[in-house]
Amino acid sequence: MRYNAHVNVLAPPRPRLPIEVVFDLVCPWCYLGIRRLMRVLAGRHDIQPELQWRPFLLNPEIAPGGIPRQDWLTRKFGGEDRARRLHGTITDLGRAEGINFRFDLVRRIPASLDGHRLLRWASRQDNVDLLVERIFSAYFCDGLDIGHHPTLAMLAGEQGFDADAALRFLAGPGEMEWVHLENLRAHRLGINGVPCFLVNGEHAIAGAQEPEVLERLIEVALAF
Repeated sequence: MRYNAHVNVLAPPRPRLPIEVVFDLVCPWCYLGIRRLMRVLAGRHDIQPELQWRPFLLNPEIAPGGIPRQDWLTRKFGGEDRARRLHGTITDLGRAEGINFRFDLVRRIPASLDGHRLLRWASRQDNVDLLVERIFSAYFCDGLDIGHHPTLAMLAGEQGFDADAALRFLAGPGEMEWVHLENLRAHRLGINGVPCFLVNGEHAIAGAQEPEVLERLIEVALAF
């Protein structure tokens, strides 16, 4: 075995910790919860977290082209006023995590199927964590249409993936069945809301939990 100067042979190996993240790209609570999880993991130098991104379709009825924001707000919240109150709460919470939610920039509510397909495609090539973050920020902070294939391909290109290859992939049906099967799997596991974090295959918690709660979940998982 070759000597690696960066490895401390006296330190015990860090345990692997699989974490399944069940989420949807159009869910602001998912963005908030995942940002909190990432903050917790950044401070845990004693473990090797292995994130597995699991899609959940909050709005499977939305067509590929998406729908106008105003139509969606009326359908889901009964109008702008109730949505504005909810968005205000999320915006305040996001600010504490460094997220600048700009719901006012969103013009269309996209279908998230293709975003999940792209992440699956990208995960077969490289670490996809940064692309997850970029798609979230593109939608919630920049108001970009993440149901639009050229936009998704551009975002992949920003993170070092081949944008042209991403666009060709999105033009076909690749990974569509996988996304639907994963969504069905989540429902069969009793997951009805996201985000949901499943740690070490046994310990789960749903919602955009506070970092202290996520820390306790990790400790419980490591104890078993």
